[in-house]
Amino acid sequence: MQYDPIKKDLGSVFNKSVTHRILFYKLLDLLLLRTWHIRKAIRQWKKGIQGEIHILDAGSGFGQYTYFLAKHNSAWKILGVDVKEEQINDCRNFFSKSGISTVEFEIADLTQFVRDNTYDLVLSVDVMEHIEDDVSVFKNLCQSLKPGGLLLISTPSDKGGSDVHQHEYKPGEVQSFIDEHVRDGYNIDEIQQKLIGAGFSRTQAEYAYGWPGKISWKLSMKFPISMLNLSKAFFIVLPFYYFATYWFVLLLNFLDVKLIHTSGTGLVVKAWK
Repeated sequence: MQYDPIKKDLGSVFNKSVTHRILFYKLLDLLLLRTWHIRKAIRQWKKGIQGEIHILDAGSGFGQYTYFLAKHNSAWKILGVDVKEEQINDCRNFFSKSGISTVEFEIADLTQFVRDNTYDLVLSVDVMEHIEDDVSVFKNLCQSLKPGGLLLISTPSDKGGSDVHQHEYKPGEVQSFIDEHVRDGYNIDEIQQKLIGAGFSRTQAEYAYGWPGKISWKLSMKFPISMLNLSKAFFIVLPFYYFATYWFVLLLNFLDVKLIHTSGTGLVVKAWK
């Protein structure tokens, strides 16, 4: 499944103006379940936070979470980094036009990026499943956090988070719905062991995308992206499709955030330095 071309096509539609881009962010905030879980975690984190705050969006991509953090508190200083130059240039252009002055962007490889004892919060949303050398990244992010700082990760679990197909491939070959993934999700104990080994003092992990989230993801992401990969003509149908499924998806997202899951295709992981 080619996911990046779809993102580029959507970006070309919603980059026509600052208003279009902000509308796109708001739609993603409603539809994407991971955003609901990240917002919940940030609300919990900020309760004990005072004074000058520095945040790293490690793998900022399209800038959705950088924008959320910047609008959440104008006193927070945020750096967004991404390995893709086009993404960084795109975000610099949008944030400059939007008048947000508390955000900067840099091209960076997270396996090499280190800023000693700089950040109160590091956010990593749907990033680690794309990086083979995850141990180096965990060490760098731990080193970049201030003592007591928090690393917040959202990533697929090994319970089918990358929607790996079990047919039509050679024995032992891993293929996923999103083919940019380098691993078939994380085991909930494995990722916490790696984080402790990287220098974090304690961790907490919980499953996301339980039964409500699985249905929501198929309706809001998997089916539309599959159709867009088959034909760009589906862009015409897309607004009507979301109009029909919108309220059901919102209900499923609400349930997924409220319920405690013993298993799920996603993980929300916290690690403190």
